Amino acid sequence: MFDLFKRKDNKAPQDVKSLRDTLLRMVKEQLQKSEGGEGRLIKGIHLFIKADVAEKHLYEAAVYLEEKDKFKEEIQRIADDFALDLPENWVMEISFSEDFPQESVKSDTVDAAIFIRTRDHNIQRSASASIRVLNGEAEKEEYIITSSDGKVNIGRESKVQVNDGFFRLNQIAFPGNSANESNKFISRQHAHVEWNNDDACFILYADEGGVPPGNKIKIKSVGNVNLIKLHSTNIGHKLNEGDQIILGESAVLEFSYNPSAI
Repeated sequence: MFDLFKRKDNKAPQDVKSLRDTLLRMVKEQLQKSEGGEGRLIKGIHLFIKADVAEKHLYEAAVYLEEKDKFKEEIQRIADDFALDLPENWVMEISFSEDFPQESVKSDTVDAAIFIRTRDHNIQRSASASIRVLNGEAEKEEYIITSSDGKVNIGRESKVQVNDGFFRLNQIAFPGNSANESNKFISRQHAHVEWNNDDACFILYADEGGVPPGNKIKIKSVGNVNLIKLHSTNIGHKLNEGDQIILGESAVLEFSYNPSAI
């Protein structure tokens, strides 16, 4: 059934079926590389596609965009055939994007990239960190977060009602009535930081209001000349010492681990 996996050419596919075969082959190859070919530690697969107007309909058909879970079922069949042992609750996501996340693996033949989220061994460490406001006006100039805090929300106003009708509490809050221009470009649901026990680090995630086409999140890391942009609510950025986080147009936060971190 999967003779396509034996084909090793560099010619870009010209039709829906060959495009789908190429995408599935890319997923299969990355699954085999991840965790040495065993899929038990895989949490989810995120496929990113960059296509112009003339090609987008081909990609949409190739991934069964209008048929919920059908492309996931194709991948599950591949996993079963190659004994990759994916967990029952793994998640499949497909996004059309102008840029690919830095952590993703890009295809050599089509405008697509893949990111596989995995669960590493339990490290069980703890830490605390400081988040200082360099530009923009928040309720405090500096916030201390710890690995036991859970999700630390960042956004405009400390308590806001969101689309599902529930209220969200922003622990790092930028008042909406501030005269500071930077506050105007911060979403009510902009971002959050949480401790990842598997990787023993704090991770910054974009929320609904912090990904295109809404407001944006960019990170400038020490020693990295390129700005890191968050394009997905599921692929976060592992925060490093001295990272500067740009929210919206010009609000800036600076992240720093505290010396007492274990």
